[in-house]
Amino acid sequence: MLYFGRGVESFVFDESWEIIRKVFPVDLEELARESGSFRRARMVGDAETLLRLLLMHGSGLSLEQTVLRAKEQGVGTISAVALFKRLRRSEAFLQKLALNVLKQVQQRCEQAQWPGGYRYRIIDATTVNEPGATGSSWRIHYSLRLPDLYCDHFELTSPEQGESFKRWQAAANEVLLADRAYSHREAVGALIDNGVKVVVRLNSRVFPLLKSDSRPFEVLGQLRRLRVGQLKEWNLHFGLGERIWPIRLCAIRKSHLAAEQAKRKARRNAQRHQVQIQSETLEFSQYIVVLTNLDAQLWSAGKILELYRCRWQVELAFKRLKSLLKLGHLPKKDPASARAWMQLKLLLALITEKLCYDARFFSPWGYRLEHQSVGGLVGND
Repeated sequence: MLYFGRGVESFVFDESWEIIRKVFPVDLEELARESGSFRRARMVGDAETLLRLLLMHGSGLSLEQTVLRAKEQGVGTISAVALFKRLRRSEAFLQKLALNVLKQVQQRCEQAQWPGGYRYRIIDATTVNEPGATGSSWRIHYSLRLPDLYCDHFELTSPEQGESFKRWQAAANEVLLADRAYSHREAVGALIDNGVKVVVRLNSRVFPLLKSDSRPFEVLGQLRRLRVGQLKEWNLHFGLGERIWPIRLCAIRKSHLAAEQAKRKARRNAQRHQVQIQSETLEFSQYIVVLTNLDAQLWSAGKILELYRCRWQVELAFKRLKSLLKLGHLPKKDPASARAWMQLKLLLALITEKLCYDARFFSPWGYRLEHQSVGGLVGND
């Protein structure tokens, strides 16, 4: 989970840099040169100094503020233009560092399991826009692990790369939670074939359901029979080509207030995208309807719907990224610098998660001690 108290920026500036430095690989210099971001030592003496400068900039300082603060702190002397050029070349370097930190977080996540011996993940994506009405957009695909709420995977793509389960690798002991953008028969069928469990919001337009006798199941007609607060489940099937898969449909009718809020949101989305909203879409907004292949004996409809509520945590993570780390709007106007800047922001988010995790379990100093003898210090008050 992303927590923000004392910012990463302060760690970059003061003596606590030694703490954050331990998050990164020892061979930082070699990694920077292999990725092409550090070719010569002019103005920036080494890869560690370059990383500190980039983290300063990514933590909220402008390029001009970064170089001024770096000079005052004795970190390095470089012009804003030169630092911008270094940033443009640093995408691969920052990506490698982010993946390294991500691996450390993943190792922590492997220890956490919920009921049934499964590992639970929330899958979603968000867009980031460049300045201006015609600015380009980028999409960040993101996965949070439950119950820890740590990011266990991310990917940066163009907006044309849509949201789909096909993008994610999942093991047979994992449960994936996702919204209706991931409700596609081919991808869900492939996950079921591989033993993966899913809890996904139904998109009735692209995911037709079948009764046991292969006749179409009229979802909306069945939902209309529910009272407010009433939940129900159906054992159904879905098909694609010659294949047929079993699936459960779990649904609950929202309160009148929640239903009206959902309708207003649906109308706003339609207006923003300049499309005519369908009456069926408005009616569906009165319900929460999810598909799952989790065992009904262990997971009742009520438990499935409670589990699906956890999906909101990834929305909160996106809000934190966009508001506190300023990820929502790109200050860079060319593709190379934009990608590097987003990799930098994702790296900062992962560093924050790693430090907060260590602080949580290694108090009171808030970081892991090195594996070294401290016998000479014990008892020498």
